[in-house]
Amino acid sequence: MHLHLDAVHVRRGGRPIVGGVDLDVRPGEFVGLLGPNGSGKSTLLRTVYRALRPSGGAVWLDGRDLWRDVGVREAARHTAAVQQEHGGDFAFTVAETVLAGRTPHKALLARDTAADTALVLAALDRVGLRDQAHRLVHTLSGGEKQRVLLARALAQQPRLLVLDEPTNHLDITAQLGQLRLIRRLRLTTLAALHDLNHAAAFCDRVYVLHAGRVAATGRPGDVLTPELLARIFKVRAHPGTNPLTDAPHLYLAPLEEDSP
Repeated sequence: MHLHLDAVHVRRGGRPIVGGVDLDVRPGEFVGLLGPNGSGKSTLLRTVYRALRPSGGAVWLDGRDLWRDVGVREAARHTAAVQQEHGGDFAFTVAETVLAGRTPHKALLARDTAADTALVLAALDRVGLRDQAHRLVHTLSGGEKQRVLLARALAQQPRLLVLDEPTNHLDITAQLGQLRLIRRLRLTTLAALHDLNHAAAFCDRVYVLHAGRVAATGRPGDVLTPELLARIFKVRAHPGTNPLTDAPHLYLAPLEEDSP
């Protein structure tokens, strides 16, 4: 699926949050959305998974206007989102929560099928939680809950995956495993990421937002320069290569304070 944002604007409470963002995610790409807190990353993602209507511009899915030409149910069949906030403790089992990902594909009050169950178990296998299928979600750790949400998204069989901090609450092993899995899926993926080295290692391309606008876009190694990182993220950076993976790696330190 091809995702394209054309001059998207978002205003909230009369205040501009996102201002004229153009963004493109080609089929099968893993594109990272980077930027400091408050730069508009989560707000922009919400326009893509139909939680927040843009105040200007358009979101296009395979050449169709998401907000004008695509219904809610159809959009849910195409797009799965994993948000930072899970909105509660889930008084359901892991399997029941993941099974909710099948809802857009079923008629109202339709029974669960053997195919639905197989997709749920396959999704749990992918995130390493099949042995937790019967546990209540509220008894899980924060990282395990995040993996349940990814499994629910995978059970949805989306063509577009929208992720808001997909490694939130995960330990380092789970972070790397989650990002490796997402990349191997080769779904069209747009993900807001805080960790610049994760973006450098796993993303095909990145967009850097600053004050609701695109400050730079391109391949991570071309975009994440010391000059840009100092200007946007207020850090010193030395680009290098991870000796274990050969992926780009950034060595970061705070900007030196001005002398008195």
